[in-house]
Amino acid sequence: MEENKTPTPFPGQVHQVPGGGILVSKFDDVLNWARSNSLWPLVFGTSCCAIEMMSAASAKYDWSRFGFEVARATPRQADVIIIAGTIVNKMAPVLKRLYDQMADPKYVIAMGACSISGGPFFYNTYSVVKGADHVIPVDVYIPGCPPRPEALIHALLTLQEKIKSGAPREKIIMEELKK
Repeated sequence: MEENKTPTPFPGQVHQVPGGGILVSKFDDVLNWARSNSLWPLVFGTSCCAIEMMSAASAKYDWSRFGFEVARATPRQADVIIIAGTIVNKMAPVLKRLYDQMADPKYVIAMGACSISGGPFFYNTYSVVKGADHVIPVDVYIPGCPPRPEALIHALLTLQEKIKSGAPREKIIMEELKK
């Protein structure tokens, strides 16, 4: 992970005129730039991946440097949900309800083997969901058991780049499936 990554510049051009400058840009570019630099995560930690997610917000990794400062406790104020851990069948409707309560546009990160594919528990029990994408659409997957905090920060930066590209969410998912 790059420690001193320079932030992307404001999208647009400044034309100098006498007495100041005029900024020229597309409104969608400015909106996507603002959206990507102010993601408010809703943390949904159910297993050991949640400990790694907590340490990504600690002073050592400090995800607030990248624009993920405000972790929300309510879905109505969040725009990205981080699923960290096992999802059981009893928890799936709760996850779906939280996702539905989030305002659009909303994004999802699945963190760890359990949230991606059911993990080691999928083979031994009927009660574990075989991945978060069986309940809600997922934008970014983070493999590992549990993944390191650096991997979560990398996934959040990847999500920022997807948002800055301005492509509709369905288009992003379909382009990834073609690869």
